[in-house]
Amino acid sequence: MRRTAGPAHPQQPGLDMLRGLCTLLVVLHHAAITYGAIGGWYYREVATSPRLDVQLLVFFCTVNQAWFMGLFFLLAGYFTPPALARKGLFDFVRGRLLRLGLPLLVYGTLIGPATIALAATARGKPWGETFLTLLQHNTFENGPLWFAQALLLMTGAALAWWWGRGRLPGPAAGPWQPDARPWPRRRTLLLAALATGATAWLLRQAWPVGVNVWGLQLGYFASYALLFGVGCRAARSAWLERLPGTELRFWWRLALCCLPVLPVLYGLGARWPELRSAILPVAYAFWEPLVAWGILLRLLQAFGPAWRPTHRWQTDLSRRAFAIYVIHPPVLVAVALAGAGVGAAPLLKWAVTGSLSCLLCFVLAGWLLRVRGLGRVL
Repeated sequence: MRRTAGPAHPQQPGLDMLRGLCTLLVVLHHAAITYGAIGGWYYREVATSPRLDVQLLVFFCTVNQAWFMGLFFLLAGYFTPPALARKGLFDFVRGRLLRLGLPLLVYGTLIGPATIALAATARGKPWGETFLTLLQHNTFENGPLWFAQALLLMTGAALAWWWGRGRLPGPAAGPWQPDARPWPRRRTLLLAALATGATAWLLRQAWPVGVNVWGLQLGYFASYALLFGVGCRAARSAWLERLPGTELRFWWRLALCCLPVLPVLYGLGARWPELRSAILPVAYAFWEPLVAWGILLRLLQAFGPAWRPTHRWQTDLSRRAFAIYVIHPPVLVAVALAGAGVGAAPLLKWAVTGSLSCLLCFVLAGWLLRVRGLGRVL
C-alpha cells in the first residue's frame, strides 16, 4: 500500500500573515512610484525630483526593493519541497500551473492591457478604444505577475535539479521529515551576500536596472534565485523553525548600519557626478543583500512558529494575499486617477491613495474569493 506524506509543515499562520502584509507593501510601493519614486509603473502623477518628500518615497522603494520580493521567493521555496512530497509530481505541477500559470495568462491578456488603457485615460485617450487596440495587437502585459512567471521558471529548474540527482520528493518516499543540517555559519551567510552582490553587479552590466527581458528585470535575479534555493534548503532542514538569536541580532544590526550608506553616497553623488556613475552602482549591488539578510531574518523571527492571529482581519488578509496581488494594479491606478485633480503634497497623496487602494483591494479580493472556482486559483 502506498504511503501518504504528512503535512507540508506544521501550521505557521505567521508566515501567511507576513506574506499578506508584504502584499500590502507591494501596493504601497507602487503607490510611491505613482508619486515620484523611481521605478516602472502604469501611471505616474509626479516626476522624480530632489524635493524631500519625493526623496523619502525614493528611499522607501529602494529599501523595499532590497528584500520584499526576495521574501516572496524565499517563502515560495520554503513550501515547495514539502508540497511536492505531499502531492507527488503530477499533482504538484498541475497545481502550480493552475495557481500561477492561469493568473499569469489572465493578467497578461486581460487585466494588464485593461490597466494600460486605464492609465492612458490620463493622456486623454478613450479607455475602450485603447483596450481594444491592445487586444487586437495581442498585447501581453505580465505586470506584477512577472513573479508568477519567474516562480514557474524557478520551480521547473528545481524539479529538474532534484530529478537529475535522483532526489525528487514524492509520496512514495514516506512522510515529510526535514533533516537536521545545522544553521549556516555567519561566514557562509556573509560570503553568500558578497557573492549575491557581485553577481547582481555583473548581471546589471548586461541588463541594467529597469531593463526587462521577457518581462523580467534580470538585474535583480541574483538574490531572487538564491533566496528561492535557500527557501528549499530551509524546508529540508527546518531552518525557519530554529532561527539562532545571535545571528538574528548580528544581521539586524548590520542591516541598520548599512541602511544610511546608500543615501549618503547618493547625496555625495549629487555633488560629484563621477562618484555616482563609478561607485553608486557597485555599492547598490552589495548594499541590497547586506540590508536584506537582516530584515528578512528579523521578520521571520517576528512571524515565526509562535505567532498566532488575534483578529479576524489577519486571517482574512492571509487568505486574500494573492488575490490582492493580482488585482491591485487597476485598483491603484483608478484610485490615483480619481484623486489626480487634488492639489496636495506627494507624500500625503501617497499615504491616502496607498491606504485606500489597500482597503479596496482587501474588500474586492474577499468578494472574488466567494465566486465559485476562483478560490482554487487565487
